[in-house]
Amino acid sequence: MSLSEIARETGLDRKTVRKYLSAPGPATPPRRSSNGRSRARVIDEFAPLVDSMLRAEVLMKAAVIHERLATEYGFTGNYQRVKLYLQEARPRIAEELGITPKELAGMHRRFEVIPGAQAQVDWGDEGKILAHMGIDKVYSFHMTLSYSRDPFCCFTTSQDLQTFFDCHRRAFAHFGGAPMTIVYDRTKTVVRRHVAPGEAVPLHPEAVGFAGHYDFDPDVLAAYRPTGKGRVERQVLIVRDHVLSGRAFSSIEEMDSAFAAWVPIRRAQIHKTHREVIGERAARDHAALKPLPPTPYLVAERHLRPVGKDCLVAFGGNLYSVPARKVRPRQLVEIRATKSQIMLHSTVPGTDGETLLAMHARAVGRGARVVQETHWDGLPTGKGRRTTTGDVPSQPRHERPLGREAGPLQSLLNRAAITRIEVGRRPLSVYDELTGTRPFTTNRPTKEPS
Repeated sequence: MSLSEIARETGLDRKTVRKYLSAPGPATPPRRSSNGRSRARVIDEFAPLVDSMLRAEVLMKAAVIHERLATEYGFTGNYQRVKLYLQEARPRIAEELGITPKELAGMHRRFEVIPGAQAQVDWGDEGKILAHMGIDKVYSFHMTLSYSRDPFCCFTTSQDLQTFFDCHRRAFAHFGGAPMTIVYDRTKTVVRRHVAPGEAVPLHPEAVGFAGHYDFDPDVLAAYRPTGKGRVERQVLIVRDHVLSGRAFSSIEEMDSAFAAWVPIRRAQIHKTHREVIGERAARDHAALKPLPPTPYLVAERHLRPVGKDCLVAFGGNLYSVPARKVRPRQLVEIRATKSQIMLHSTVPGTDGETLLAMHARAVGRGARVVQETHWDGLPTGKGRRTTTGDVPSQPRHERPLGREAGPLQSLLNRAAITRIEVGRRPLSVYDELTGTRPFTTNRPTKEPS
């Protein structure tokens, strides 16, 4: 017998029947009245009062109604009884009043799309599935074609900007093209900042550039609306159950291979919503996708950093050089960083219209200094600096070997020796007498008054 048949036969609610059937051992049956029906509920005595409250305010909360019943009318039942009663009473009262509640909680409009029109994207958190290999966190990236529900998934250790759009490129290669629209939630790799409801959502510059390169429109959902991308939300759970559950992996590549091996199984299944074989519907979906451009879009982080006096720019805990002849100290330069390269650009184009100053391989770790020696051309090298201790006596000029010139160090030593020559000292009056000039004095005669 089905649950509904048992409920009709026993006079119990279907949830009560399910509860006792799913009990692990023998359970005491629910109390019933002598006529075979369930006992009257405590809330039934207060039903007319609850209905009158709903007629005054159809959206009155269950917690408020329970509080008023308990404090003002001596109601002894619990909150759950009130809540269950309101589930059937609120729609009935709203229909009597001819009004519709403002909040339709848990309800949404189902939609279908044409082939190639839409894909949905989401992240899954797979936790510490590779913790035994020293990888703290693993994430799953999912893209699902909305028409056919054809899935794509790959696993990563990061959710940063480059990884996010690199996963897009892998998904496009998997499907053989790009859809017209991709649905996102408000992730920071797509949305620059959050705004109030009804305002235009500012997109991340790299998301705009990526979408323009592959010719699709980003569709950002309203906040707290996961049902807007329910196809990919469901796909996250399906992959977790069918690909990861009960298995052990030793690398990200092994997890990707497990998903690739499962895809033919998934495509051979009949989907429970559109009632068609997923693979057959996916063929129509793939044929309608837009072709991929010949060159991939290079996604980069963009930051502004000042140039140091040593022609080095700091980024990510490392230092990268720029040409000394093209920059000045404290000048701001734009860093475009990918997973493998660091490109430094001037904020103002040069005479040739170019902005690229330097390109380096991205350093691994922190504390590295990546320098191209030609960037320091024209700067002092320190090779012209000379020092001496002053302890070596100078060699007289007439004793120097013929054919040998005095070197810079020897000239310095000669000057040091000259400073040790004794010089005679005499008063300045001697020079006054020799020249016949009057000695200088500060005792000037004062002018007599007239």
